[in-house]
Amino acid sequence: MKISQKGLYALQAMMTLARRHDQGAIKIREIAAESDLPEKFLELILLELKNARIVDSVRGARGGYRLRRAPAEIPLSDIIRLIDGPLAPLGDAEQLRGLIAKDADHRALYQVFLSVRDAAAKILENTTIADIVGGRGPKTKGRAQSEDKKKKAGG
Repeated sequence: MKISQKGLYALQAMMTLARRHDQGAIKIREIAAESDLPEKFLELILLELKNARIVDSVRGARGGYRLRRAPAEIPLSDIIRLIDGPLAPLGDAEQLRGLIAKDADHRALYQVFLSVRDAAAKILENTTIADIVGGRGPKTKGRAQSEDKKKKAGG
């Protein structure tokens, strides 16, 4: 998995929209300025996110872009897969499974790549835009369990 500059810009724009989620539609110019992103490139990214139904656009004087769902309902994996494709370091998960089944001489190598993909997918599928805007970072098994304990303890 490699995240392109475009993928990074998409994630940064999504963070800006999440921070201002309760403010309605945000103009591209404001998103670009707040995220320090090139406005023309951002237009293309937001159009792609709109076509994927991750953001909505609003026309008019108060127009702009807004998240279609709550930030806590948008995993990082949705954005990365949309912009940069599969999370696997070689092909996609199905292709790796096929190679594992067919290529006995290199099976262990492909299993390592599939494990890398699975680990990355687990983190990115369980970490939302709300998590990173809140400064919480990736949700790992240990972190999720400690958060559950804090909630139960009232802290």
